[in-house]
Amino acid sequence: MGFALLNLPYGMQRMDTAVKTRTTKKPATKARQDLRSWIAQLRAAGELQDIKGAEREQEIGGIVDIYQRRIGNKAVLFDDVPGFPRGHRILANILTSVRRINITLGLDPDASAVELVHYWRRYMKEAKAIAPVTVKSGPVMDNVCNGKDIDIFKVPVPRWHEHDGGYYIGTGDMVIMRDPDTGWINYGAYRVQAHERNVATVMCSTGKHGDLIKRRYHERGEPCPIAVVCGMHPALFMIAGLEIPYGRNEYDAAGGLIGEPIEVIAGPRTGLPIPAHAEIAFEGFIHPNDLRDEGPLGEWTGYYAGGLKKEPAIRIETFMHRDDPILLGAIPGIPPDDDSFYRGTYRSGAVWNQLEAAGVPEVKGVWAHAAGGSRLWLTVAIKQQYAGHAKQAGLIASQCHAGAYANRFVVVVDDDIDPADTDKVVWAMCTRFDPRDGMEILRGCWSTVLDPMVYGTDDPRNARVVIDACKPFKRRDTFPVVVRASKEVEDHVRAKFSDVLPK
Repeated sequence: MGFALLNLPYGMQRMDTAVKTRTTKKPATKARQDLRSWIAQLRAAGELQDIKGAEREQEIGGIVDIYQRRIGNKAVLFDDVPGFPRGHRILANILTSVRRINITLGLDPDASAVELVHYWRRYMKEAKAIAPVTVKSGPVMDNVCNGKDIDIFKVPVPRWHEHDGGYYIGTGDMVIMRDPDTGWINYGAYRVQAHERNVATVMCSTGKHGDLIKRRYHERGEPCPIAVVCGMHPALFMIAGLEIPYGRNEYDAAGGLIGEPIEVIAGPRTGLPIPAHAEIAFEGFIHPNDLRDEGPLGEWTGYYAGGLKKEPAIRIETFMHRDDPILLGAIPGIPPDDDSFYRGTYRSGAVWNQLEAAGVPEVKGVWAHAAGGSRLWLTVAIKQQYAGHAKQAGLIASQCHAGAYANRFVVVVDDDIDPADTDKVVWAMCTRFDPRDGMEILRGCWSTVLDPMVYGTDDPRNARVVIDACKPFKRRDTFPVVVRASKEVEDHVRAKFSDVLPK
């Protein structure tokens, strides 16, 4: 998972891909696995905005764009989409608030961002793998379509951004595949564009697990089975976005996250495990050399950096959905956005754990900044113990697995700086950083073709900067005193004047 699952010393046992089978006549709704139960929780918490009558070509995407511009705005549920039956809904802006992430994970809704990071740290170290169970049926099979009855455009798939090259049914999704050699099940969050009633494309960056599995089938001259889920409990979607290592089952991790086995059905054509309580799912095959024009899509960097490319086509053979299906959207865009904000809290915990695993002492905080899509900017706070401590922390944070991909800046600050407070981080950079010897530039690092700085090139590598914004170690005791009330004074005035002071 980029964290504990990467380094199994943290106690996560090897995940078994085997699943148990049981039968039910009519499966009851599993609240922890059902999107509609989650929506009900949001509604009760005042975290949901209903919007009716927005059309899918411009208005839905435009509304989501406005909602995503500020962290903490409500989730939005669209209904009465023109041209579609009432009840065929779209849910977006799902995880752009710490409160909604807390609800998803079953935490106190009012837990702080810091508490959430510590939750992820504990989860990485202590969570147990819980294998899924196979059931014979579930709500996702309310409507099962084959042959000429398949039409993925029965769902009101929007054009999320004005200049997108088409309609993306898969943004808040799970793309499920099986390794042909080991039988290992992998699912990840890869973008899926809808082209025709029974044709979609999937974009898996080179080296991602989905790409590796697809290539194994095609090297044998065989089609690659694939299933796509486009509406599910957000806890399952969150797992899809984590860096779980090759060979480990995301369903096991999802079960450990929610504390119970994920109920799955076997896809009628592929046999791939599909969440029984999903809203929308389809399955089919990717045939060798079967490519379609894909994109562009406004991506998590805030740019159209991917362009129009050839991507693998999915020939759909089964389309399933619940009555009155709900499409889940996690829309990339100018960060912070729904595609990346939720990842920042667990990536912060992941980098923190990996720094400690590498032997870096006295790490006091890590924050993956939302403005960098939770990847491009990391801040690490330490309590300096020795000369070179800050540089050590910065270099390791820039290259550990959880922090390496597409990173551009790592800033190391003292423990009096809240790494999540951008103003304080910038202040530390302005007053404690000397560009002459406080900066390291690393070249040829792991990045992505979605980086706008490498757009149009054939080299997806990048350079990154490690900045030491700590007080100079030799001067840490003689550095000018910070103009701020001491803890003792602050505690005194807060106790005496608590009724008039801001929280």
